[in-house]
Amino acid sequence: MDASDLSAELRRLPVRRRIGRVVRAEGAVLQVSGLAPAARLGDRVAFEGEDAGSPAGEVVALGDGLATVMPYGAPDGLRLGAEVALAPDPGLRPSDGWLGRVIDPFGAPMDGRPLPQGRIAVPVRAAPPAPMRRAPLGPRLATGLAAFDSLLPLVRGQRIGLFAGSGVGKTSLLAELARQVEADRVVLALVGERGRELRDFVEGALGEAGMRRSVVVCATSDRSALVKRRAAWTAAAIAERFRDEGRHALLIVDSLTRFAEAHREVALTAGEPPSLRAWPPSTGATLAALTERAGPGPVRADGTHGDVTAVFSVLVQGSDMEEPVADMARGLLDGHVVLDRGIAERGRFPAVDVARSVSRALPVCAEPDERALIAEARRLIARHAEAAPMLQAGLWREGADPEADRAIRLFPALDAFCAERVAGGAAAAFGRLRAVLGAEDA
Repeated sequence: MDASDLSAELRRLPVRRRIGRVVRAEGAVLQVSGLAPAARLGDRVAFEGEDAGSPAGEVVALGDGLATVMPYGAPDGLRLGAEVALAPDPGLRPSDGWLGRVIDPFGAPMDGRPLPQGRIAVPVRAAPPAPMRRAPLGPRLATGLAAFDSLLPLVRGQRIGLFAGSGVGKTSLLAELARQVEADRVVLALVGERGRELRDFVEGALGEAGMRRSVVVCATSDRSALVKRRAAWTAAAIAERFRDEGRHALLIVDSLTRFAEAHREVALTAGEPPSLRAWPPSTGATLAALTERAGPGPVRADGTHGDVTAVFSVLVQGSDMEEPVADMARGLLDGHVVLDRGIAERGRFPAVDVARSVSRALPVCAEPDERALIAEARRLIARHAEAAPMLQAGLWREGADPEADRAIRLFPALDAFCAERVAGGAAAAFGRLRAVLGAEDA
């Protein structure tokens, strides 16, 4: 047998797997010996031998000849000395056959039906495109919502945050955006979602029309922090695959806060010290690594490119926009939309607080006359907010401030405009806004 035949024969032999053993178990954290020389952070592991039914896990820390492993599920029944083997991550193979399906963070179907696989495997964790190769932000996208199609424009490749507390219509708004925003494909990540709400969201909020162009990635609230964190990465990888095919993908992550909370649990388990209000120092970098994967895609040699437009929901407790995750997200994203509980309680949905919301696509994406309309509407809304306490106390005197008087008269129509659904994109929305602001002159 010559050297080439021997080499080919060796390649056909099974690769010997690196095997370690559990030497310590504390709660849901395992210390494994024998893996550290070959293991890398983020490597997956499988439990073998008599514990073959135990869940797989992930290496989260290395040191002193030991690998710290967090299981993906409860490690019940695992014993000291149990065998642990490194298990390569096969990545994902997204395809158009995934549209209309609900999958878990590992790319397995959650409905029990076979899932077609694409030809190309993509990594779950990938680097964002090189900054100087990215295309610029694209044109304005029609959403069907008057407030977004005028005052808070969403453009192709933009990344916005939807900041909201519980019970203010966040989920309904996300579903409406998923159904109506101009996009070729929609990828939704439901991170830490309550199990009973998954089917309601898919069948009720999204509906058949929404699911027809969507892939839903879900990690329910009972899954481990590793799995919940992976859900957002998996959704980003699928959106990137569609982007690399030259398509426009809309990525919706609900929520960035639960993703950050999952990362905090993993980081603290790995030994990272808490710093900013109990958040580990790596939180900011982890959020940036996820959000930067969205945006305009790299320009190819023929001048074409795909894009990932992204909407990240951010949970805020008591409308505290200064809490760490909300503060970090505002600095990373291209705009923030605030949903206000007071607006929701008086029955206006979407409960967008225009005065506290910003789209960084402005002023570039608007024409001069549109920018003038936006500025006038925002000024009147702000003047009404200033006058509201005096109105409620019965101390307002009409005639003392003509602009405030006008703001008070026009506010009901402006408030109703923010709840309108319009067809026809920006042209129709600005036409309605122009009519509202010119109502007194008619």
